[in-house]
Formats: sequence, structure tokens, C-alpha cells
Amino acid sequence: MVRHGRPQLSVRYRLGVFSRILAAVIGGYAVTALFTACLAIGLPLVVLQPRAETVLAATLPAFLILCLAAIWVFAARSARRAWLGLLAAMLLLGGVYGWLSAVSLPGDA
Repeated sequence: MVRHGRPQLSVRYRLGVFSRILAAVIGGYAVTALFTACLAIGLPLVVLQPRAETVLAATLPAFLILCLAAIWVFAARSARRAWLGLLAAMLLLGGVYGWLSAVSLPGDA
């Protein structure tokens, strides 16, 4: 039976959309977590505030970062580019996190 009015979507298209959804959820979460960790470690080095306040302030932009990551994933030309972009961001933020952990203030855990 042929349906009229609705075009059929290919399996490849559906898998691409599913891959983007996974990238937005899993990759977006990973990028957001790394960004928040970098801010939580880096802010006390720059701002002279108690550590608890700077860690709390570091969590505030997490909502924005997650939304921007999800928007970017669906704006990318392909699911492969979306994954590669998220991977690049994760590698960059992971390097920054490693460097910040090495130079963090003495006595910080």
C-alpha cells in the first residue's frame, strides 16, 4: 500500500538523526562537564573569592553550553562533522583541564 502525501524517509537519514541526538545528549554532556570543571578549577586562580562561590559560579553557564552544543550538533552539515567537532572540543577542554589541575592553587583538592 502506497501512502500519498508523506515522503518516505530512508534508513540512512533516520540513523543520521539518531546519531545527532546521541551526539547532542552524550557529547553535549561531556563538553559541558569538562567546561564546568575547567571553570571550577580556573576561577579560583583568577578571582579572589572563596572556592565554594567560584565553583557555584562555574556551574551557571552549564545550561548555556549544553544548549549551544545541541544547537551546533543539529546545525553541522553531517553527523560525522558534529561528532568530530564535539571530539575536538572535548580534547581541547581535557587538555585545559589537565593543565589547570597541574597549576591549581596549593592546598586545593
